[in-house]
Amino acid sequence: MLVLKRPLLIVFLTFAMLGFAQKSAVYTSELKDYQKALTLYNNKQYKAAQSLFDDIKYNTDDAVLQSDCSYYIANCAVRLNQRNADDLITDFVEEYPTSTKRNTAFLDVADYYFENGKYAYARKWYQKVDESSIARTERERFNFNYGYTLYSTNSKKEATKYLNRVADSKEYGSQAKYYIGYMAYEGDDYDTANEYFDQVSDNEKYKEKLSYYQADLNFKLGKFEKAIELALEQLPSSRGVEASELNKIIGESYFNLEKYEESIPYLQAYEGKKGKWSNTDYYQIGYAYYKQNDFEKAISEFNKIIDGNNSVAQNAYYHLGESYINLEKKQEALNAFRNASEMDYDLKIQEDAWLNYAKISYEIGNPYQSVPQVLAGYLDKYPDTSYREEVEILLIDSYITSKNYKEALELLKGKNSFENKVAYQKVAFFRGIELYNDTNYSEALKLFNNSLKEPRDPIFVAKATFWKAETEYNLTNYNDALIGFKQFVGMSEASGLSENENLDYNLAYTYFKLKDYTNASKYFQKFIDNNSGDRLRRNDAYLRLADGYFVSSKYQNAINAYDKAIQINEIETDYAAFQKAMSNGYLGKGSIKISELNTFIDTYPKSALRDDAMYELANSYVKSNETDKAMQMYDRLNSEYKRGAFTSKALLRQGLVYYNANDNERALTKFKKVASDFPNSGEAVQAVSTARLIYIDLGRVDDYAAWVKSLDYVEVSDVELDNTMYLAAEKPYLENDTENAIRQFNKYLNQFPNGIHALKSHFYIAQLYYKKNLFETAQPHYKYVVDASRSEYTEQATVKLCEIYLKDSNWSQAIPVLKTLEAEADYPQNVLYAQSNLMNAYYQTEDYSSAENYAEKVLANSNLDTKVKSDAKIIIARSAIKTGNEDKAKIAYADVEKIATGSVAAEALYYNAYFKNKEGKYEASNTTIQKLAKDYSSYKYYSAKGLVVMAKNFYALGDAFQANYILESVISNFPEFDDVVQEAQQELNKIKTEEAKTNSSIETDDN
Repeated sequence: MLVLKRPLLIVFLTFAMLGFAQKSAVYTSELKDYQKALTLYNNKQYKAAQSLFDDIKYNTDDAVLQSDCSYYIANCAVRLNQRNADDLITDFVEEYPTSTKRNTAFLDVADYYFENGKYAYARKWYQKVDESSIARTERERFNFNYGYTLYSTNSKKEATKYLNRVADSKEYGSQAKYYIGYMAYEGDDYDTANEYFDQVSDNEKYKEKLSYYQADLNFKLGKFEKAIELALEQLPSSRGVEASELNKIIGESYFNLEKYEESIPYLQAYEGKKGKWSNTDYYQIGYAYYKQNDFEKAISEFNKIIDGNNSVAQNAYYHLGESYINLEKKQEALNAFRNASEMDYDLKIQEDAWLNYAKISYEIGNPYQSVPQVLAGYLDKYPDTSYREEVEILLIDSYITSKNYKEALELLKGKNSFENKVAYQKVAFFRGIELYNDTNYSEALKLFNNSLKEPRDPIFVAKATFWKAETEYNLTNYNDALIGFKQFVGMSEASGLSENENLDYNLAYTYFKLKDYTNASKYFQKFIDNNSGDRLRRNDAYLRLADGYFVSSKYQNAINAYDKAIQINEIETDYAAFQKAMSNGYLGKGSIKISELNTFIDTYPKSALRDDAMYELANSYVKSNETDKAMQMYDRLNSEYKRGAFTSKALLRQGLVYYNANDNERALTKFKKVASDFPNSGEAVQAVSTARLIYIDLGRVDDYAAWVKSLDYVEVSDVELDNTMYLAAEKPYLENDTENAIRQFNKYLNQFPNGIHALKSHFYIAQLYYKKNLFETAQPHYKYVVDASRSEYTEQATVKLCEIYLKDSNWSQAIPVLKTLEAEADYPQNVLYAQSNLMNAYYQTEDYSSAENYAEKVLANSNLDTKVKSDAKIIIARSAIKTGNEDKAKIAYADVEKIATGSVAAEALYYNAYFKNKEGKYEASNTTIQKLAKDYSSYKYYSAKGLVVMAKNFYALGDAFQANYILESVISNFPEFDDVVQEAQQELNKIKTEEAKTNSSIETDDN
């Protein structure tokens, strides 16, 4: 048995030896390949190394070798920047948790990322390192690297902890101290920063960088002299951003030492952050110039401060205001002080700015608020100011000088001092004048009465008395007007006032309206005798003097006066010539009348009185038994004026001539034409009545009855009742019993809608309703008269119907009626009325061409009221603006400005400024806007529009502050004007976008 066992053992050992020999050979081969892979790795041939490590790991059964290969495969992946690199490292750690290379893997990968400047990646892996497992020789490198990585990834507190560990290191100490100091510097811990920077200041590597930081540190520590010394030392060797920052340190240090002259060149050399200055930068250099009394340059810097809202901005705006004042630029100063007064960072500056703002407002006006509001606001905010007495004096005076009388009246309510009552008397008077000029006579009357309730200043008592009388006259209260004018005459102050100049003229007209022609003639003559220069009024006075003589049957005196009017030849020459002919007729000088009427017809072919003249001439021929000539003239009249006021009368007269000549058939033809063509007219009634007599004479009563039945407005059986009911209505009308007359006329029209007197009844009842301000009720009655055949009531009814349509802005209905009035009116004033309202109606309906045409027609009239002339010119100007014809608009607005008052004057001034801006005359444009603000501040719309133009002017002049501030003020102060606010916002956006290119303090939608 023993023998057998031994050979088996030998066999076993032999096989074992063979197996070991084979395994050793393989292992030796793997180690060789492993060494080869390591060599490739160390030679940075990571791709090849990774591939070989991968093969070894795949083919070996050795766990240690597999672990090492996994480590290097992951490391190669990191260095090759492969996507799965982090995963490979993580897999390695998880798969081989006991590997001695675990900590080394974290550290090695972290160091690799650190060396390649990928500090965020490095930090991730440094955080995984077990610090206690790091070899002592590696710890300093780890602490510095990890500290710097934390610094680079903005974990400065943690970074300081690790860097402090190597602060005394020979290799890393200087770098660590530098970065610790720099982090303290960035964290505004200037003492710590200085301490560390001092420790490395001898190190050549950091010396150049530290010069800048130490200069800045000393500046921030308030050691300005030292900051200047260090910065000046470093400046010659600096370039770019560092040189710019050093200039800033030097300039600002000199500024803080109040060495303003020295600061300027360095502050100028500063290039800003990323090429942009801040509001503080502009303030410092601006203030430096201000302290040198170089106000132009100070302004050029201060006014670049946009959107400032801090103590620096408040200070800057205050000194900007001071600079403007020193250069006599008060409008600009107003805005600067106003801005400073709205900030409360420095209360002393705020109060001083408020005071300056208030005083300048008083001097030049204020486009944002009324001057009294500003002054009163100052006193409310600072009741104990030492300037109280001075400002109170300005406040009282401002109620007058501000010309914003409407608002001033509100502010004066409840103020009972003598000075305020004097101011109230004047303000109420001036507000009354404004309303009077706007033809708002009822409200004007209230204001004049209010002024007279405070009779403090006798001059204004006299003026208010006069204008109250003028207002009463325009309200047709002629007796009250006469009393007022007489009171004015009796005042000692009256003789020295401009109102006294035409007083006789006013009295004469008042007597004329009261039909006291004796006194009217007396005062017209008195005016003529004492006024040789005013040709227009003298002409008019002669006409009215003549009219007074005419209605008083003093025809020769009338002729003499009409002759004088004709000689002056300013207005209504045709009227004077016609009236002169009529006067000769009344004097029994029929041939002279005929001659003058013939001359008139030829001389005045466009006169509205030409048809009157033809009618009168035909009548005169009848009177002188020149029947043929009479008939020819009647025919000519009817041919040339088919819808004239005298057509029906001429036909009736022709019928009467034939009737008187016993030419009954011809007479009936004329009467029937009158009855059919002019139904319901007085002539138609007379024609029917006379025709009845003819039919009776001819014994043809049945024919008459048949004919009359064809006329729906004549009911033969009811004629007597018709007449009776009409007379019952007419009687209370003539007696001014309005309510009874209305009832009776309505009763008549209900019973006889087509009665003999229907036309007249409709007219009278319309007049009664109109007088009671029942315009809608009056309208259908006036329309009935207008739509009927032309009569003596047609023209008046047409005017009234137009007025009703115009009151309601019913342009579509007003226009055709106005055109009819223009074509058919006998009275020139009604033609002018039609044309002036047509120009406005066409403008309102956006038919600007027609509006301009009618405005030109209005201006062609020689006898034009200033307001009508102003209205015509403003329509031309507005139409030209609407149609884009700015050249024409400019000329028209210039004409308007010479004669306009109130809102129209404000509009004209605005366009004056607008066109000057277009022409590049920016300063002149601003001067005009200042006038607009001072004299027309109550017209807010054009004040607001003017401010937008002013902002454009200032920006064109290089004053960004003024432009920006004005536009922001428009947006906040005038929200009720959407179009103005929209334009202001657009301009503001443009300015901010442009200024933001150089000013880092400006916020826009883009930054």
